[in-house]
Amino acid sequence: MKIEGEFLGGGHEVGRLGIYLKCDGARLLFDYGMTATAPPLYPKEAPPIDRMFLTHSHLDHCGMIPWLTARYDIDVVATAMAREVAILLMEDSIKVGQSEGYPEPYDVNDVKIAKRRFREIDFGETMDIGRYQIMAHPAGHIPGATMFELRGRETTLVTGDIHTIDTRLVKGAKPVRCDNLIMEATYSGRNHADRKDTERAFLHKIDEVLDRDGRVIIAAFAVGRTQEILLLLKNHRREFWLDGMGRKVSKIYSSMPEFLLSGKSFRQAANRAKVVRSAHGRTRAARSDIVVTTSGMLDGGPVIDYIDQLKEDPKSAILLTGYQVEGSNGRMLLDQGVIDVKGATIKVNCDVKIFDFSAHAGHDQLLDFAKGCSPERIVLCHGDQRELLADDLRKEGFEVLLPRNGEKFGL
Repeated sequence: MKIEGEFLGGGHEVGRLGIYLKCDGARLLFDYGMTATAPPLYPKEAPPIDRMFLTHSHLDHCGMIPWLTARYDIDVVATAMAREVAILLMEDSIKVGQSEGYPEPYDVNDVKIAKRRFREIDFGETMDIGRYQIMAHPAGHIPGATMFELRGRETTLVTGDIHTIDTRLVKGAKPVRCDNLIMEATYSGRNHADRKDTERAFLHKIDEVLDRDGRVIIAAFAVGRTQEILLLLKNHRREFWLDGMGRKVSKIYSSMPEFLLSGKSFRQAANRAKVVRSAHGRTRAARSDIVVTTSGMLDGGPVIDYIDQLKEDPKSAILLTGYQVEGSNGRMLLDQGVIDVKGATIKVNCDVKIFDFSAHAGHDQLLDFAKGCSPERIVLCHGDQRELLADDLRKEGFEVLLPRNGEKFGL
């Protein structure tokens, strides 16, 4: 049962993922996202499909769903958690596009259509499409993230983004035996430090700053990262505030504890946070010890206001909790000690430090995961250094394919 595939985006790059698979007559699409650069990057236009499967609710995987459902009469299969957060992000992307002056590929009405097209699937559940049965497995990346296993005469596993260790938020992904493995390679060539060591260093840095009478601004991605940081701060001796879109995402997470490692622990962490709900609240937060806020790469959101108020204070610190892409304000701050605010370059004299709280598996973890799946063929995607992982996989005897965007491949 031959599968013909093509990456509409996210093949030889990180972001805007779209995996088109033609499986014995069934036309399937896994993810359809945009890369939130300036200007945004979009995948190739999707051909007619029979059904879409969403692995998880990050914009580079879900951001173009309204474009798709406005054109094709299809269902979008996702977990309830992925659906709710994806809708929030799609609505927000319209606001961001309007504020930054970029033409948006869809409008509010298209998002309304998309909302009606979601079909829920739970982990361990299967559904039939064509001659295939498709099963959902937890991916460990963020709450609700899913790997999809296509079962026919051969089995094919599409991972989406995965993490294989247990974090404070979710359990790690487990290998699934398959014939074909379509796997992300975001951290090909790079490994992460031990998670516990990173957590200890992060908390120590916060205490160090507070003990010298400084204040701490924690820049965190709204989906997944903010919530993990809240869990990490749950038992901290000082009060902490929460601002930005992470507030809404946290509310969704609290309402679906079945997708979390511990719903009780997360509710306790969320309840400890003082939430910014007004201009007065933001003023109070700016005077507090710790603020957790978006955006994670400093390219907008409340974090800019907080930095502006503390930029001359060398006792205070800005803590970055995720990878800062080239061209982002966060990368500029790390490399040059400045950020761009509405076209003006501003010098920041605060202490700046980055911590690796990645939600992606590192190189060796990806290698071990693939070996555990024991496939005959592996297709790597969502990585700009895929060759490094491919070399190690080939040494283990695997056949590895590295199609670029727009190139057809067969399984």
